[in-house]
Amino acid sequence: SYSVHNKKVILIAIALLLVVGIYNVTQLPIDAVPDITDNQVQVITVSPSLSAEDLERMVTIPIENSIASIKGLKNYRSFSRFGLSLITIVFEDQVDIYWARQQVSERLAMVQRDIPPTFGSPELAPITTGLGEIFQYTLTAEKGYESKYSLSELRSIQDWLVRKQLLGVKGVADVSSFGGKLKQYQLEVNPEYVQAAGFTVFDIFDAVEKNNSNTGSAYLEKNSSTYFIRTEGLLKTPTDIENTMIVSKKTGAKVLLKNLAEVKEGAATRYGALIMNGRSEAAGGIVMMLKGENSNVVISSIKDKLTEVNKLLPKGVILKPFLDRTKLVNNSIKTVAKNLTEGAIIVILVLIFFLGNFRAAFIVASIIPLSMLIAIILMNFFGVSGNLMSLGAIDFGIIVDGAVIIIESILLYLHHISKDKLHEKNNIDQLVVNNTNKLMRSALFGQLIIIIVYFPLFTLKGIEGKMFMPMVQTIIFALLGALVLSLTYIPAMSALFLKQGGDKSIAWSERMISRLEENYKKLFHKSLEYKKGLLYTFIGLFIGSIALFMNMGGEFVPIIAEGDFAVETRLLTGSSLSATIEHSSIAAKILKDSFEEVEQVVTKIGSGEIPTDPMPLEAADMMVILKDKSEWKNANTFDELAEKMSEKIKLASGVLFSFQYPVQMRFNELLSGAKQDVVCKLYGENLDTLAHYGEKIFKEVKSCEGAEDIFLETITGVPQIIISYDRTRLQNYDLSIDDVNKIIQASNAGASLGNLYEGERKI
Repeated sequence: SYSVHNKKVILIAIALLLVVGIYNVTQLPIDAVPDITDNQVQVITVSPSLSAEDLERMVTIPIENSIASIKGLKNYRSFSRFGLSLITIVFEDQVDIYWARQQVSERLAMVQRDIPPTFGSPELAPITTGLGEIFQYTLTAEKGYESKYSLSELRSIQDWLVRKQLLGVKGVADVSSFGGKLKQYQLEVNPEYVQAAGFTVFDIFDAVEKNNSNTGSAYLEKNSSTYFIRTEGLLKTPTDIENTMIVSKKTGAKVLLKNLAEVKEGAATRYGALIMNGRSEAAGGIVMMLKGENSNVVISSIKDKLTEVNKLLPKGVILKPFLDRTKLVNNSIKTVAKNLTEGAIIVILVLIFFLGNFRAAFIVASIIPLSMLIAIILMNFFGVSGNLMSLGAIDFGIIVDGAVIIIESILLYLHHISKDKLHEKNNIDQLVVNNTNKLMRSALFGQLIIIIVYFPLFTLKGIEGKMFMPMVQTIIFALLGALVLSLTYIPAMSALFLKQGGDKSIAWSERMISRLEENYKKLFHKSLEYKKGLLYTFIGLFIGSIALFMNMGGEFVPIIAEGDFAVETRLLTGSSLSATIEHSSIAAKILKDSFEEVEQVVTKIGSGEIPTDPMPLEAADMMVILKDKSEWKNANTFDELAEKMSEKIKLASGVLFSFQYPVQMRFNELLSGAKQDVVCKLYGENLDTLAHYGEKIFKEVKSCEGAEDIFLETITGVPQIIISYDRTRLQNYDLSIDDVNKIIQASNAGASLGNLYEGERKI
């Protein structure tokens, strides 16, 4: 009644809703799919010279024992391989992530005392999520500049220019450098010279470490001035290193380092590489988004920052994005927009067809955008992002349900009432109020039934809850908005715009519905003659539908064609980095040269600087970036293209390939800890027993119909060179195991003796 008699207030409220709603649309976090990552903290320990067994025993297990008693802990899982320990600690959803990280940090401080200094230092991974890798790019040398920019120089540009700039972007948690070569100055010691001169490697260690430091010494006052004292003892050039004096602890002999070792520029031992189109290596980075940020806004900010970064890059260096979440988001939003537009058009046509009144149809249809704006305002308020699950699941038919009930009744009375009873506007207002009041309970009840249907989904927890809760919340927000509009906006607009008699189309609409009713009555009476037959028919159809349903395939969520492929690539366990580069490059060349659909192929081998995805040296992710589907010539669908590509790259023998989509691959990893669609895990303590039964399971699974790209995780048989000590003979030579360990480590993995600074670059 208030709405009908105060139409201006309703119009002002709708105008306000439009302004606030449109603003909220611009602020709504947009993504392709909900982020199903658990509330987790990752602990990373990098120790380049340690075996998986030693890391598991000395690092992983002590950390696991220390964090087991933290309040709110849900579960934890760990991964130990050569040179790396990664522990994922999962907390309950209600636990504050910053409090959780503080608790883990306190436990790490305590357990650090039990971890040998040479075994690395546990660190917390950035505050991001499993789907936080939102932007990836490469740095390459332009044609003609290849000799000027080595892989070391490209990596230095990435670490000290690009990464530094991107870390200042709001919403960026960290940037993980990938590929290239990490620049070092290396002392290549000649053992014969050292031995002949009566020195040891430890004499070199001590001399370099003691001759590379700055200090300060307060200040001096002279006349009216103060002079602050500082020393400049840091090494500045390779020549400074060469001229370091080495003194023997045993004999007191002295010699310059350049007489015992060659000082030259080199690179750290690599545990990963980045390959462009199978032809050349590159450096690059993976931008990780801070948990809870709006990916669309962050990516936009990253692109703005890269516009500035491109101006700072040296001439001849190209920065090129290859994986941008915006592409997937835009594809998803296009799909949602297309579905919503088509749904709205169908609803409007049906309303016109059955109501027989254009004005009434458009009044009802106007609820669709208005209720969507209310839903988006509430989505922002409750922190629900816009994605395929939340926006794509909205059904406009049920949104306009209450409004149709009310406006249809109003139309009926307006059509049949005589003109002389509506000579005053107040009579129309009262007619609308009376009809709405009569049908308010029916409209309200109908909408509430639909809302209650979704209530059981609120009980979903964990990954299921994260996936489907946005859908439930958005639909309920839209339905509540439609309910309020049906009882306020619809009556006011009906009283304002509808008139006696309605549109001329009411006549043909009534004739059409009358004809439908007549045909229905004939069919209804006819069916009463065959009651038993119809009953048995429908019981049979019901039983048959259950049988069909039980044999249908099932998926947690439908696979989304993201627009690009992520091809998981595996070589034999124990394969070298160079072998992985060679084989994956062959496959990448085949794809780039054989398929016009491919824009570029970027292969990520091994792990990045922040190893949140700890792939071994024999594993690679080949990112196949595709052109727009309108430019395709070899296939019409993604599945067809993947099948043809898979057949083509089988030429790269000795390599296993699995075609997936980038986000789908990450989803699989978050769900099961592995990238494949179906995973079988075997638990136990004895590695040999696990390997034996794993092999048996593998052979059984290979015979399953539909099983392709089957991969067995190898946990034993990794090639090793094991050095065992004869303790008695070590004593005869007056050597300790610690001394020999340090020499062996320095001879192969290297030993860090400090840093040298070139401007702000630390080397």
